[in-house]
Formats: sequence, C-alpha cells, structure tokens
Amino acid sequence: MAEIYKDLRHKLQSPHNSSEKRKKHKSDKDKNNSKSYSKHKSQIRDEGETERERELRKVHSGIEQIRVFDQEQCLEIENKIDLVVKCGEKGGFKEHTLDRAPLRNKYFFGEGYTYGSQLERKGPGMERLYPKGEVDEIPKWIYDLVISPLEAANIIPKDWVNSAVINDYMPGGCIVSHVDPIHIFDRPIVSVSFFSDSYLCFGCRFSFRPIRTTEPILCLPVGQGCVTLLSGYAADEITHCIRPQDIKERRAVVILRRVLDDAPRLPATISSSSKKRKHASDYDSESDDGQRKSNKKHKHRRSSHDHYNSNGRKHRSGSYSSDDSNENRSSHKHRREVRYHKKS
Repeated sequence: MAEIYKDLRHKLQSPHNSSEKRKKHKSDKDKNNSKSYSKHKSQIRDEGETERERELRKVHSGIEQIRVFDQEQCLEIENKIDLVVKCGEKGGFKEHTLDRAPLRNKYFFGEGYTYGSQLERKGPGMERLYPKGEVDEIPKWIYDLVISPLEAANIIPKDWVNSAVINDYMPGGCIVSHVDPIHIFDRPIVSVSFFSDSYLCFGCRFSFRPIRTTEPILCLPVGQGCVTLLSGYAADEITHCIRPQDIKERRAVVILRRVLDDAPRLPATISSSSKKRKHASDYDSESDDGQRKSNKKHKHRRSSHDHYNSNGRKHRSGSYSSDDSNENRSSHKHRREVRYHKKS
C-alpha cells in the first residue's frame, strides 16, 4: 500500500497531471485575454485620439485670423461702442435692435433675427429674420472704422456686409454653443474683438444650474483688435461658444455677416416696435418743459395697461392712473370693509 500511495503521490505531482495542465492552460488563457483586452483598450484610446486630432484639423481648416486694428484704432472703436451702450440705456433704439441677457447685451444693426427662447418652434432652421425696418440701420461709424479697413485689406468684398451685431460681455458673461444659421447667413462669419483678450471655444456642451461646459475641441485665442473668419467645417459642422470662465474683463465683439437673399423672414406687422424710438441725442436736446410733458404722456398711456414687475409678471392688484389711484384705492378699501361686515 505504501508503494501504491507513493506512486499516486508521485503521479499527482507529475507534470503530466491533467489537472495541473488545465490550471496552467486557464492561467495562460487569462493572461492572453488580459493582454488582448489591454491591447483593445489601447487601440480604442488611440483611435479616439486620432479622431479628435482629425476633427481638430477640420476645425483649423475653417479658421483664419488676421491682426488689422492697432491700439489707437481699437480705442476709437471702443469709444463708439460705449456710445451705443449709452444710447441703448436711454431707449434710443428700436425694440428689436437691443436684446438683453444676463451679463451680455446684443445690438442688431441692418438685420435682426429670432433665436433661442424667441423661437415659436424650437430647433435648427427655425430662425427667422425680423421684418424690414424692425432694427436700426448699421451706424456710419461701423462702416467707416470697421468695415472699410477690412474691405481695403481685401478680407471681405466691398458692399458685402449687410448685417452687423455688437455683443457686449461683462465678466462672467457667455453665449451658449451654436451654429450661425446656415439658411440665413452667408459665409464667412467675420468677427472683431475689442476691450480685452478672450477665447472662442468649439465643440462644447453646456449644462446649467450651475452653468458649466464640457471640454472643448479647441480654445481659440481672440485678442483685442484681432479679426477672425469662420467658414467650412468651423462655421457649419461644429458649434462655437463663449464660456463664462473665459470672460475675465469686459469684452465686446463686432460681428459682420451677409444675409442671404432668400433667407426666411417673419411677416410684416403694424406695431409700435417697428416705429423708431427717439434717439439718445434727442433726449439731451429737449427742454425741461417738453420732457415733463413727454413723461406725463407716457405715464398716462402706461396707466391704461397692466403693470408688470421686474420679473415680467403681472401685478394682481390691477393698474391705476396717477389721477385716479387714490379714489380707486378708497373704493376698493370700502368694498373690502362691506364684505367684512357682511361676513361677521
């Protein structure tokens, strides 16, 4: 028995034991699978990086940047932008010329269009131009100080621009990822930066509460006085944006575009919004007496409509004119007292 036991023991320890071979085979298989999985992950990572690099090259192919405006020219243009802001604060523009947003104001000249929350139906291709005359004409200083130098440098054709927008950003301001409507604007999209340096980011996704963005494909430096042209892939196939973290100081950008002849437009309506408001300089030239009459007239006109608070919500208490407010309040108070006595 001892000999048999010894033989069995030796047999169990033999390298030819099938159990040992199975264990070794499984171990080798696991190692091979592990190597294969690691290699597969590496290939996926390499392919992802290659795809990102490929997209980055496409974006760069549609970007052109040129330094045209020196410091003195920038200061002159920036002073003009300040005057535009003051004019807007005094109500000197048509209703659809000025679009206000937190930490960012947008001024449309020549042509304006609906976008974002203004759209009746959401989605790309739903943007529409306002009827002709709904926004102010392009100011002469934009032609003289911005457009003409670009035409002289052969950056844009003469008389090509028919739409100019000024975006005025305060620190922390932003504009979410978007593509300038392809059915409205010709290419290239031309922009000139003023006041401070910043970045134009491509391929970000925004999320809110709190506001944050994904990592961009490209962060493009845009310096003061720098002209940036977007066309091809950079204009049509990938979104661009301004992130809040990239606006450290006040920044403004003048965007020059050409509206297509067949761009869709909202139907013309007869409304007060299409009428020209008084220009800011008109307010300065009025006499005190004329200003008081104007204020009284507007105050009486407002009394015939519902009042709204700063959040755009209607006051539940109704509205009163300046002449009838005391009488109406007394009447309401009397009716409340009568109802109270009836209940008691």
